Amino acid sequence: MRLRGRGPRAAPASSAASSAGAGDARLLAPPGRNPFVHELRLSALRKAQVTLMTLTLFPLRLLVATFMMLLAWPIVLVASLGSAEQEPTQPPALWRRVVDFLLRAILRTMWFAGGFHRVIVKGRQALPTEAAILTLAPHSSYFDAIPITMTMSSIVMKAESRDIPIWGTLMQHIRPLLVSRSDKDSRRKTVEEIKRRAQSNGKWPQIMIFPEGTCTNRTCLITFKPGAFIPGVPVQPVVLRYPNKLDTITWTWQGPGALKILWLTLCQFHNQVEIEFLPVYSPSEAEKKDPVLYASNVRRVMAAALGVPVTDYTYEDCQLALAEGQLRLPADTCLLEFARLVRGLGLKPEKLEQDLDRYAESAKTRRGEKIRLAEFAAFLQAPASAAVEDLFSLFDESGGGKMDLREYVVALSVVCRPSQTLDTMQLAFKMYGSEEDGSIDEDALSSILKTALGVAELTVTDLFRAIDQEEKEKITFADFNRLAETSPNFAEEYLYPSQTRPDSPGQPPPAPAPNGFCVDFSPKSSDAGEKPFHKKLD
Repeated sequence: MRLRGRGPRAAPASSAASSAGAGDARLLAPPGRNPFVHELRLSALRKAQVTLMTLTLFPLRLLVATFMMLLAWPIVLVASLGSAEQEPTQPPALWRRVVDFLLRAILRTMWFAGGFHRVIVKGRQALPTEAAILTLAPHSSYFDAIPITMTMSSIVMKAESRDIPIWGTLMQHIRPLLVSRSDKDSRRKTVEEIKRRAQSNGKWPQIMIFPEGTCTNRTCLITFKPGAFIPGVPVQPVVLRYPNKLDTITWTWQGPGALKILWLTLCQFHNQVEIEFLPVYSPSEAEKKDPVLYASNVRRVMAAALGVPVTDYTYEDCQLALAEGQLRLPADTCLLEFARLVRGLGLKPEKLEQDLDRYAESAKTRRGEKIRLAEFAAFLQAPASAAVEDLFSLFDESGGGKMDLREYVVALSVVCRPSQTLDTMQLAFKMYGSEEDGSIDEDALSSILKTALGVAELTVTDLFRAIDQEEKEKITFADFNRLAETSPNFAEEYLYPSQTRPDSPGQPPPAPAPNGFCVDFSPKSSDAGEKPFHKKLD
């Protein structure tokens, strides 16, 4: 299973006020890298630098940054007394202007101590009366707090973030909109509050929203959530760049943890950040009625400014990439693209899971006979379209216009139940197994595992020999299951090369650390020695 060289589709050009059809949102290019993975490798020279900085400048920087936060805390604590829901006075009271000035100065000193000696700002920040909402992307780190502290904009954040010592109090000063996971109506109330503030004609501070909803590695812009666009008011897109030679900034789902990111960033002589305020985007009438279309068009404008592609990858794809099954997906898996295309056809994995056995039985009757695009579309009960063609191309490895339906069912099983490795393998054995005893040979095991991992090349000889201890040149699911029970880390031992080896499933998951600026999801914290693959949040 692999992505064939179709080449990215060019999206039609559109102005800021474009009301392009919803179909334009499908004209997307898959990113060159998994957006939820960040690999950080230090050369010998870099390691020497980090060692030197750890012993010298790092403790001083950490001390100064901590002191600045402690200095700001009592000021904010006094200034935050009273109701946060009370409508601000216009113009702001003198005492609040003084507090804002002091906080900006103190927090700018804190960032300076962390190595952000110069923050490059491009463009002009719009007035609250021009754009009540600032949409910032890409969201990739807790260092994205820099534009928040510079603008003193309100943010939408998790209610739990208020409990972060000191930092929670600092955030309270900017009048955040809080979303509580325990309150079922919290998200609806938050959207209503966004609309109320956005339509206050500049009385409330601007709201800075990270519409991606989770952290990525900045190689593309994933799907924007529509919350910032529901009010239908003009927004100002803000793009963020970290043009450092060594990217110690990115804190995403697979990669260095929060503490390691902090440590390595403070060990850099100089850290760069660019904040660019793009022109205000005024929605068309069609966009006002369709927040998803509005979000998609704003995303295109921001992606063009950044020079990166857009993709329909979402948080659900992140969950797929980080599932806790025995077959962890490698960073270059095609299954993320497969899941995106399946969603694009309107097919929901939670509903498809109920029909997996029926799909498997249908695929089994063909006994490996390959089908063409028209037959595949009929199997999906969908009209032939570009989306179906893209999905078909994932399984047409040779480019001969044919695919094995069994591979589609295996991939679908992984997407529907990513943590249930043995269920997927049992389903695959039913389709590929012989009529006599349900056994398969090494080639069949290779096809199954390549599809289950979404890769084009995979060596399974060592794994097959470990299972086929009697050297019968064939194995059954019972044989496979025995190995899985006695060697739960079989994928790590027999399949994964050392550079992409995931954490052992037996390791305890690291404790979650709230992000603070991303209302929906946050990467997990880890210590400096953790390997690149983390488990997902519950």
